[in-house]
Amino acid sequence: MQSLLALLRAAAEPTRLRLLALIAGGPFCVTELTEILGQSQPRLSRHLRLLCDCGLLVRSREGANVWFALAEGAGASLARDILARLPADEPELAGDRRRAARVLAERARAASENFRRKGVEWDETSALGLPAAALEAALLDALPPGDLGRLLDIGTGTGRLLELLAPRISAGLGIDASAAMLALARARLARAGIAHCRVRRADMYRLPLADGGFDLVVMQMVLHYAEDPVAALAEAARMLRPGGRFLLIDLAAHGRADLLTRLAHRWPGFAEDAMANMLAAAGLTPEAARGLDLALGVRLWTARPCAAAHVESALAV
Repeated sequence: MQSLLALLRAAAEPTRLRLLALIAGGPFCVTELTEILGQSQPRLSRHLRLLCDCGLLVRSREGANVWFALAEGAGASLARDILARLPADEPELAGDRRRAARVLAERARAASENFRRKGVEWDETSALGLPAAALEAALLDALPPGDLGRLLDIGTGTGRLLELLAPRISAGLGIDASAAMLALARARLARAGIAHCRVRRADMYRLPLADGGFDLVVMQMVLHYAEDPVAALAEAARMLRPGGRFLLIDLAAHGRADLLTRLAHRWPGFAEDAMANMLAAAGLTPEAARGLDLALGVRLWTARPCAAAHVESALAV
Protein backbone atom coordinates (compact mmCIF):
# COMPACT_ATOMS: atom_id res chain seq x y z
CA MET A 1 0.00 0.00 0.00
CA GLN A 2 2.84 2.41 0.82
CA SER A 3 4.44 1.84 -2.59
CA LEU A 4 1.15 2.55 -4.33
CA LEU A 5 0.62 5.71 -2.29
CA ALA A 6 4.11 6.92 -3.20
CA LEU A 7 3.34 6.46 -6.90
CA LEU A 8 0.02 8.27 -6.59
CA ARG A 9 1.54 11.17 -4.66
CA ALA A 10 4.28 11.56 -7.26
CA ALA A 11 1.76 11.74 -10.10
CA ALA A 12 -0.62 14.07 -8.25
CA GLU A 13 1.02 17.35 -9.30
CA PRO A 14 0.31 19.33 -12.50
CA THR A 15 3.86 19.51 -13.88
CA ARG A 16 4.62 15.89 -13.07
CA LEU A 17 1.38 14.77 -14.70
CA ARG A 18 2.31 16.74 -17.81
CA LEU A 19 5.74 15.09 -17.77
CA LEU A 20 4.19 11.63 -17.55
CA ALA A 21 1.82 12.42 -20.42
CA LEU A 22 4.72 13.54 -22.62
CA ILE A 23 7.10 10.72 -21.75
CA ALA A 24 4.38 8.09 -22.24
CA GLY A 25 4.76 8.86 -25.96
CA GLY A 26 8.50 8.21 -25.97
CA PRO A 27 11.75 9.22 -24.23
CA PHE A 28 12.80 12.86 -23.88
CA CYS A 29 15.89 14.55 -22.47
CA VAL A 30 15.76 17.41 -19.98
CA THR A 31 16.60 20.07 -22.57
CA GLU A 32 13.67 19.00 -24.74
CA LEU A 33 11.29 18.88 -21.79
CA THR A 34 12.40 22.37 -20.74
CA GLU A 35 11.55 23.69 -24.21
CA ILE A 36 8.17 21.96 -24.32
CA LEU A 37 6.96 22.89 -20.85
CA GLY A 38 8.60 26.31 -20.70
CA GLN A 39 9.98 25.72 -17.22
CA SER A 40 13.51 25.98 -15.86
CA GLN A 41 15.84 23.00 -15.95
CA PRO A 42 16.41 22.91 -12.16
CA ARG A 43 12.65 22.86 -11.54
CA LEU A 44 12.02 20.09 -14.06
CA SER A 45 15.02 18.13 -12.80
CA ARG A 46 13.50 18.04 -9.31
CA HIS A 47 10.20 16.75 -10.68
CA LEU A 48 11.94 14.17 -12.84
CA ARG A 49 14.07 12.96 -9.94
CA LEU A 50 10.96 12.42 -7.83
CA LEU A 51 9.24 10.49 -10.64
CA CYS A 52 12.33 8.31 -11.02
CA ASP A 53 12.78 7.74 -7.30
CA CYS A 54 9.24 6.42 -6.91
CA GLY A 55 9.49 4.14 -9.95
CA LEU A 56 7.29 5.92 -12.50
CA LEU A 57 10.22 6.88 -14.76
CA VAL A 58 13.69 5.52 -15.49
CA ARG A 59 16.73 7.56 -16.51
CA SER A 60 19.71 6.66 -18.69
CA ARG A 61 22.76 8.81 -19.35
CA GLU A 62 24.13 9.25 -22.86
CA GLY A 63 27.05 11.63 -23.06
CA ALA A 64 25.95 15.02 -21.79
CA ASN A 65 22.25 14.10 -21.96
CA VAL A 66 20.05 12.16 -19.57
CA TRP A 67 17.04 10.50 -21.17
CA PHE A 68 13.80 9.75 -19.33
CA ALA A 69 11.34 6.99 -20.21
CA LEU A 70 8.39 5.31 -18.52
CA ALA A 71 9.47 2.63 -16.08
CA GLU A 72 8.28 -0.91 -16.65
CA GLY A 73 6.03 -2.97 -14.43
CA ALA A 74 3.72 -1.44 -11.84
CA GLY A 75 4.95 2.11 -12.41
CA ALA A 76 4.24 2.15 -16.15
CA SER A 77 0.92 0.37 -15.69
CA LEU A 78 -0.28 2.89 -13.11
CA ALA A 79 0.96 5.83 -15.21
CA ARG A 80 -0.97 4.61 -18.25
CA ASP A 81 -4.11 4.01 -16.16
CA ILE A 82 -3.94 7.59 -14.88
CA LEU A 83 -3.22 9.08 -18.29
CA ALA A 84 -6.10 7.15 -19.86
CA ARG A 85 -8.48 9.14 -17.65
CA LEU A 86 -7.26 12.52 -18.92
CA PRO A 87 -9.49 14.23 -21.51
CA ALA A 88 -7.95 14.00 -24.97
CA ASP A 89 -8.81 17.65 -25.65
CA GLU A 90 -7.42 19.07 -22.39
CA PRO A 91 -5.93 22.41 -23.60
CA GLU A 92 -2.67 22.33 -21.63
CA LEU A 93 -1.83 18.78 -22.67
CA ALA A 94 -2.81 19.53 -26.28
CA GLY A 95 -0.38 22.46 -26.22
CA ASP A 96 2.33 20.20 -24.84
CA ARG A 97 1.74 17.75 -27.67
CA ARG A 98 2.01 20.47 -30.32
CA ARG A 99 5.29 21.75 -28.89
CA ALA A 100 6.57 18.17 -28.53
CA ALA A 101 5.86 17.53 -32.22
CA ARG A 102 8.03 20.52 -33.14
CA VAL A 103 10.81 19.33 -30.82
CA LEU A 104 10.69 15.83 -32.33
CA ALA A 105 10.84 17.26 -35.86
CA GLU A 106 13.88 19.31 -34.89
CA ARG A 107 15.43 16.23 -33.25
CA ALA A 108 15.08 14.29 -36.51
CA ARG A 109 16.45 17.19 -38.57
CA ALA A 110 19.45 17.65 -36.25
CA ALA A 111 20.23 13.92 -36.25
CA SER A 112 20.22 13.74 -40.05
CA GLU A 113 22.24 16.93 -40.37
CA ASN A 114 24.79 15.65 -37.87
CA PHE A 115 25.22 12.48 -39.90
CA ARG A 116 25.66 14.42 -43.14
CA ARG A 117 28.11 16.87 -41.61
CA LYS A 118 30.30 14.14 -40.16
CA GLY A 119 30.08 11.98 -43.26
CA VAL A 120 28.82 8.92 -41.42
CA GLU A 121 25.44 8.47 -43.06
CA TRP A 122 26.35 5.01 -44.18
CA ASP A 123 24.54 1.73 -44.50
CA GLU A 124 26.77 -1.32 -44.24
CA THR A 125 24.33 -3.62 -46.00
CA SER A 126 24.43 -1.36 -49.06
CA ALA A 127 28.23 -1.13 -48.89
CA LEU A 128 28.36 -4.93 -48.92
CA GLY A 129 25.84 -5.22 -51.73
CA LEU A 130 23.30 -6.90 -49.46
CA PRO A 131 19.62 -6.01 -49.95
CA ALA A 132 18.17 -4.96 -46.59
CA ALA A 133 14.76 -6.33 -47.61
CA ALA A 134 16.22 -9.82 -48.02
CA LEU A 135 17.81 -9.73 -44.56
CA GLU A 136 14.55 -8.53 -43.02
CA ALA A 137 12.56 -11.24 -44.81
CA ALA A 138 14.96 -13.94 -43.57
CA LEU A 139 14.74 -12.65 -40.02
CA LEU A 140 10.95 -12.57 -40.05
CA ASP A 141 10.83 -16.07 -41.53
CA ALA A 142 12.99 -17.38 -38.67
CA LEU A 143 10.63 -16.08 -35.98
CA PRO A 144 7.57 -17.93 -34.69
CA PRO A 145 4.13 -16.48 -35.44
CA GLY A 146 2.28 -14.33 -32.93
CA ASP A 147 3.46 -12.28 -29.97
CA LEU A 148 7.24 -12.24 -29.52
CA GLY A 149 7.27 -10.76 -26.00
CA ARG A 150 10.16 -8.51 -24.99
CA LEU A 151 12.85 -7.79 -27.58
CA LEU A 152 16.48 -6.73 -27.13
CA ASP A 153 18.22 -5.55 -30.31
CA ILE A 154 21.99 -5.46 -29.77
CA GLY A 155 23.63 -3.06 -32.20
CA THR A 156 20.31 -1.48 -33.14
CA GLY A 157 21.83 1.17 -35.42
CA THR A 158 19.02 3.35 -36.75
CA GLY A 159 16.34 1.26 -35.00
CA ARG A 160 14.89 -0.33 -38.13
CA LEU A 161 14.43 -3.74 -36.45
CA LEU A 162 12.50 -2.19 -33.55
CA GLU A 163 10.22 -0.46 -36.04
CA LEU A 164 9.77 -3.66 -38.05
CA LEU A 165 8.86 -5.84 -35.05
CA ALA A 166 7.00 -3.20 -33.00
CA PRO A 167 3.52 -4.61 -33.82
CA ARG A 168 4.55 -8.04 -32.53
CA ILE A 169 6.38 -7.23 -29.29
CA SER A 170 5.21 -6.08 -25.87
CA ALA A 171 8.33 -3.95 -25.37
CA GLY A 172 11.58 -3.34 -27.22
CA LEU A 173 15.00 -2.02 -26.30
CA GLY A 174 17.75 -1.22 -28.78
CA ILE A 175 21.32 -0.69 -27.62
CA ASP A 176 24.18 0.78 -29.60
CA ALA A 177 27.57 2.34 -28.87
CA SER A 178 27.05 5.17 -31.37
CA ALA A 179 25.29 8.30 -30.14
CA ALA A 180 24.75 9.39 -33.76
CA MET A 181 22.99 6.12 -34.61
CA LEU A 182 20.83 6.39 -31.51
CA ALA A 183 19.79 9.90 -32.49
CA LEU A 184 18.49 8.55 -35.78
CA ALA A 185 16.84 5.61 -34.03
CA ARG A 186 14.97 7.91 -31.64
CA ALA A 187 13.84 10.04 -34.56
CA ARG A 188 12.62 6.93 -36.40
CA LEU A 189 10.63 5.62 -33.42
CA ALA A 190 9.14 9.04 -32.67
CA ARG A 191 8.14 9.55 -36.31
CA ALA A 192 6.37 6.17 -36.31
CA GLY A 193 4.67 6.84 -32.96
CA ILE A 194 6.23 3.75 -31.37
CA ALA A 195 6.06 4.37 -27.62
CA HIS A 196 6.75 0.85 -26.33
CA CYS A 197 10.27 0.73 -27.81
CA ARG A 198 13.27 2.78 -26.74
CA VAL A 199 17.01 2.91 -27.29
CA ARG A 200 19.99 3.60 -25.09
CA ARG A 201 23.74 3.76 -25.35
CA ALA A 202 25.54 0.72 -23.96
CA ASP A 203 28.53 -1.56 -24.42
CA MET A 204 27.52 -4.97 -25.77
CA TYR A 205 30.13 -6.60 -23.51
CA ARG A 206 28.69 -5.02 -20.34
CA LEU A 207 24.98 -4.44 -20.74
CA PRO A 208 23.53 -2.45 -17.81
CA LEU A 209 20.54 -4.79 -17.59
CA ALA A 210 19.36 -7.54 -15.27
CA ASP A 211 19.61 -11.21 -16.21
CA GLY A 212 16.81 -12.91 -18.11
CA GLY A 213 14.73 -9.88 -19.00
CA PHE A 214 13.98 -10.68 -22.66
CA ASP A 215 12.12 -13.28 -24.69
CA LEU A 216 14.01 -12.51 -27.90
CA VAL A 217 17.54 -11.18 -28.40
CA VAL A 218 18.76 -10.26 -31.88
CA MET A 219 22.24 -9.43 -33.19
CA GLN A 220 22.22 -8.43 -36.85
CA MET A 221 25.47 -7.75 -38.72
CA VAL A 222 27.28 -6.87 -35.48
CA LEU A 223 29.42 -9.81 -34.43
CA HIS A 224 32.05 -9.46 -37.18
CA TYR A 225 33.08 -6.19 -35.49
CA ALA A 226 33.51 -7.79 -32.04
CA GLU A 227 37.00 -8.12 -30.58
CA ASP A 228 35.72 -10.98 -28.41
CA PRO A 229 32.70 -12.65 -30.08
CA VAL A 230 32.21 -15.23 -27.33
CA ALA A 231 32.03 -12.52 -24.66
CA ALA A 232 29.45 -10.62 -26.73
CA LEU A 233 27.42 -13.80 -27.26
CA ALA A 234 27.62 -14.67 -23.54
CA GLU A 235 26.21 -11.25 -22.65
CA ALA A 236 23.38 -11.80 -25.14
CA ALA A 237 22.71 -15.19 -23.55
CA ARG A 238 22.57 -13.57 -20.10
CA MET A 239 19.73 -11.35 -21.30
CA LEU A 240 17.48 -14.28 -22.26
CA ARG A 241 14.83 -15.71 -20.00
CA PRO A 242 14.73 -19.55 -19.77
CA GLY A 243 13.20 -20.76 -23.02
CA GLY A 244 13.95 -17.46 -24.78
CA ARG A 245 15.26 -17.25 -28.33
CA PHE A 246 18.51 -15.83 -29.73
CA LEU A 247 18.73 -14.88 -33.38
CA LEU A 248 22.00 -13.98 -35.09
CA ILE A 249 22.51 -12.76 -38.65
CA ASP A 250 26.08 -12.28 -39.79
CA LEU A 251 28.56 -12.93 -42.55
CA ALA A 252 29.54 -16.47 -43.40
CA ALA A 253 33.25 -17.22 -43.68
CA HIS A 254 34.68 -15.48 -46.75
CA GLY A 255 38.02 -14.66 -48.34
CA ARG A 256 37.43 -10.92 -48.76
CA ALA A 257 40.51 -9.45 -47.07
CA ASP A 258 39.48 -6.00 -48.32
CA LEU A 259 36.54 -5.97 -45.91
CA LEU A 260 38.87 -6.23 -42.93
CA THR A 261 40.73 -3.11 -44.00
CA ARG A 262 38.19 -1.04 -45.95
CA LEU A 263 35.26 -1.59 -43.56
CA ALA A 264 37.24 -2.35 -40.37
CA HIS A 265 35.74 -5.80 -39.91
CA ARG A 266 37.44 -7.73 -37.11
CA TRP A 267 36.49 -11.18 -38.45
CA PRO A 268 36.22 -12.53 -42.03
CA GLY A 269 32.81 -14.01 -41.35
CA PHE A 270 32.16 -17.16 -39.35
CA ALA A 271 32.38 -20.80 -40.39
CA GLU A 272 29.53 -23.06 -39.31
CA ASP A 273 31.57 -25.23 -36.92
CA ALA A 274 33.31 -22.21 -35.41
CA MET A 275 29.98 -20.51 -34.74
CA ALA A 276 28.55 -23.65 -33.15
CA ASN A 277 31.54 -23.77 -30.79
CA MET A 278 31.24 -20.08 -29.90
CA LEU A 279 27.51 -20.34 -29.19
CA ALA A 280 28.11 -23.34 -26.93
CA ALA A 281 30.94 -21.55 -25.12
CA ALA A 282 28.60 -18.60 -24.55
CA GLY A 283 25.91 -20.75 -22.94
CA LEU A 284 23.67 -21.10 -25.98
CA THR A 285 22.36 -24.25 -27.65
CA PRO A 286 22.25 -23.89 -31.45
CA GLU A 287 18.92 -24.83 -33.01
CA ALA A 288 19.23 -24.11 -36.70
CA ALA A 289 21.38 -22.35 -39.25
CA ARG A 290 20.79 -21.50 -42.86
CA GLY A 291 22.50 -19.53 -45.55
CA LEU A 292 21.00 -16.68 -47.53
CA ASP A 293 21.46 -16.70 -51.30
CA LEU A 294 23.04 -13.27 -51.64
CA ALA A 295 26.05 -11.72 -53.38
CA LEU A 296 28.09 -12.11 -50.18
CA GLY A 297 27.59 -15.10 -47.92
CA VAL A 298 25.27 -14.41 -44.99
CA ARG A 299 24.02 -16.94 -42.45
CA LEU A 300 21.25 -16.90 -39.91
CA TRP A 301 21.61 -18.84 -36.66
CA THR A 302 18.97 -19.45 -33.98
CA ALA A 303 19.78 -20.68 -30.48
CA ARG A 304 18.29 -21.13 -27.02
CA PRO A 305 19.91 -20.53 -23.63
CA CYS A 306 21.41 -23.66 -22.12
CA ALA A 307 19.55 -24.81 -19.02
CA ALA A 308 22.89 -25.25 -17.26
CA ALA A 309 23.72 -21.58 -17.82
CA HIS A 310 20.60 -20.50 -15.95
CA VAL A 311 21.32 -22.92 -13.11
CA GLU A 312 24.86 -21.50 -12.77
CA SER A 313 23.47 -17.94 -12.85
CA ALA A 314 20.98 -18.74 -10.11
CA LEU A 315 23.66 -20.38 -7.96
CA ALA A 316 25.92 -17.35 -8.41
CA VAL A 317 23.17 -15.05 -7.17
